[in-house]
Amino acid sequence: MMFASPWKLKQAGVLSMNKRNIDYIARYNPRKFYKRVDDKLITKQLALANNIAVPDLIGVIAEQHQIANIPTMLAGHQGFVIKPSKGSGGKGILVITQVENGRFYKPSGQEVTPSEIDRHASNILSGLFSLGGKSDVAIVEGLIQFDPIFDGFSYEGVPDIRLIVFKGYPVMGMLRLSTSASDGKANLHQGAVGVGLDIATGKGIRAVQFNQPIIHHPDTGLELVKIQVPHWDTLLHTASSAYEMSELGYLGTDMVLDKEKGPLMLELNARPGLAIQIANGLGILPRLQHVERLRDQPLSVAQRVEYAKAHFGSAN
Repeated sequence: MMFASPWKLKQAGVLSMNKRNIDYIARYNPRKFYKRVDDKLITKQLALANNIAVPDLIGVIAEQHQIANIPTMLAGHQGFVIKPSKGSGGKGILVITQVENGRFYKPSGQEVTPSEIDRHASNILSGLFSLGGKSDVAIVEGLIQFDPIFDGFSYEGVPDIRLIVFKGYPVMGMLRLSTSASDGKANLHQGAVGVGLDIATGKGIRAVQFNQPIIHHPDTGLELVKIQVPHWDTLLHTASSAYEMSELGYLGTDMVLDKEKGPLMLELNARPGLAIQIANGLGILPRLQHVERLRDQPLSVAQRVEYAKAHFGSAN
């Protein structure tokens, strides 16, 4: 489904950026709680306090002199991720999937020297990747061993699941799959594939790359709509519970599936993008308005999830 004129966009229930910013982000996301999602270290600490599983924390680099501690910090780890705590849009994330004799390799096989790792950490601290260019801290996390069910559906990177949660109800979802164009990162703007997911089942609905519909993964050739995301109910419950944890009404939740640990929360977003509508071929606005009409019924996480599955699945 492709959208053209403003009239067709409105008829299709597509949420525009202005309407998202004014009617949903400004109205339902109190500014005082933004730090809970804009700072990934705070998000991780909140998640742990709320019994939500997250990737292992290897360490934090908060000051330039601590960069010298990186070799000691990474000792014994065969893979890791270094990312800015206040980064956005997938910027500044360095993924190392192989360590051999003190040499580090990205998913593509490209070598990263120790001095390049030090420089990357220094750039993070200086605010090169952070919102507003403010000074930052570098988070060093354990490498996620992604679920083999996604073998062939993602190229050199870990797939992640984005769920939009409104007032605690998961209303729309997509799977983001890395490609050679996206350099192994699940970022749609960089060329990752977005697969719209049925909220009721976690099955693929349609797929897009660079906002254009596609059938097969551009690197592996697998048919994308054949995807069935496992642990779907757990993912929905985790996303829904982020509402109470963050106290933000309009929220993007990003999660991954580890083959040993199951669903893990990566991060939260108070300003989730609108491309999820393109991936689903469907406007999100009718679902948001549906939830607004419920008038804040006091439902549990489990009740909200079941309601969303019953009313927002593709069969409805």
